[in-house]
Amino acid sequence: MNTALANQGCFRNKLAPPCSHEPAPAHNLKCMEVWGGNHRMDAGAVTPGLDLWIYSLPFAEAANGGDVHYLSLCGGGMITRFVLADVAGHGTKVSEVASWLRRLVARNINRKSQVRLVAALNERFAEMSSVGTFATAVVGTYSIKGSRLTLCNAGHPRPFLYRAATRQWSIVQSSDGGSEESLGNLPLGIDRGSCYRQMETVLDDGDLIFVYTDAVTESRSPNGEPLGERGLLMLLRGMEAAPPASMAAAITHRLGEFRGRTQPDDDLTFLLLRRNAQRRHRRNWSQTLDVYAKLFRLKRMYEPVPEEDTSHA
Repeated sequence: MNTALANQGCFRNKLAPPCSHEPAPAHNLKCMEVWGGNHRMDAGAVTPGLDLWIYSLPFAEAANGGDVHYLSLCGGGMITRFVLADVAGHGTKVSEVASWLRRLVARNINRKSQVRLVAALNERFAEMSSVGTFATAVVGTYSIKGSRLTLCNAGHPRPFLYRAATRQWSIVQSSDGGSEESLGNLPLGIDRGSCYRQMETVLDDGDLIFVYTDAVTESRSPNGEPLGERGLLMLLRGMEAAPPASMAAAITHRLGEFRGRTQPDDDLTFLLLRRNAQRRHRRNWSQTLDVYAKLFRLKRMYEPVPEEDTSHA
C-alpha cells in the first residue's frame, strides 16, 4: 500500500480545487475542427455526447512540452476522437511532431475507424526512429451512435474507467470481458510492421475515462515514494465523481499535495472524458457551408496556436 497516500486524509474528503477562480467556459468543438497541441493547457471542451478536459503542464513550466494532445470532431458531429502522446524529447523537435500529428488527425477526421490513423502514426514515428523519436500514446474514438468508445494503447499507461452505475473506478476493460492486458501494444515507431490491437467499451451517462502520461504515476512524495498505478487508483477512488472541470482541478490539487507542492519531474498531462446526455445538434445553413468548405479544403480546419495560447486550434 502507498503509505504516502494512506497518510493523507484529504484524499477521502470532498473536492478541494487548487484555486478560487472559476474555470473558463468549455470550448464547443465545431464539426471538422482539430483542437489542442503540445502547449500548456488547462481547458475543457464539449462535443455531442462528451464533456472533456485537458490538463497539460510542460516540464519546468515551459510553454511547450513533449506531451501532445488533440481532440477532433467529424463533419457529421457523430465522431469525437482524441490522441494523447508522450513523445521522446522536448523543444523544437516535439513541436514539429505536434504539427504533423495534427495534420494526420485532420486527414482522418471523418473515418469511423481509427485503425488507419494509428498505422499512419506508427509509420511516421518509425521514419523518425533513426533520430531517437518514438512515442507512447492512447488513441480513442467515441461514436455517439451506440455510445461506443474504441481505444488503442501504444505502450502507454493504462487508462481508468469510472462507472456511474456502480460508482467504482477500475482499469479499462473491453465490453466483451477481455482483460486490460489486451490493451497493450508496442510504443509508436518501434516496429513498423506492428499490428495495433483495439478494444471497445460502451459508455453510459455519467461514466468517466481518465487517460494520462507517466509523469502522473511517477510523481514522488517528499520521502521519495512513487505514486504508481495503484496509488493513482486509490486517489481516484477517494474522490467524488464530478464534472471534468471540477475533477481536473481536484486531481491536480491532490497530485500537488502528494508531491509536497514540488513541480513534476517531467511533462505531466491528463485527459478526462465524461459521457453526457447531449445528442448531435442539427446544423444551420451557415454551419453546413463551413463543414463543406473544410471538406473541400477551401477553409482550414485549424489555425496555428501561439506558444502561450491554451485556446482551440
